Amino acid sequence: MANPTKPDWEALAARPDFAALLAAKRRFIIPATIFFLFYYMALPVLIGYFPELMKRPLVGKVNGAYLFAFSQFLMTFIVAALYMRRARQWDAMEHALLSSIENSQSKS
Repeated sequence: MANPTKPDWEALAARPDFAALLAAKRRFIIPATIFFLFYYMALPVLIGYFPELMKRPLVGKVNGAYLFAFSQFLMTFIVAALYMRRARQWDAMEHALLSSIENSQSKS
């Protein structure tokens, strides 16, 4: 019988639904992080290599660099909203996993 104060981590890690949860998280987190880092680093790169393009006024006296910097705030909120939406799915997967573990422990 399993000790209720000490979880059986090896058994949990061996479960296919636990592996599916980890894979689902990786499928979102890794591409989102790569996108975020490239988008974040694009501003200094564009200013460094294309200063005239970034200095050009686009909306009144507001230039491309300021608009791109503002778009980074929007992008951050969008990525955070997408993450929260996905996290609800992961929470449901986690609750299903925990309930199946509790059911299997109560039967033994």
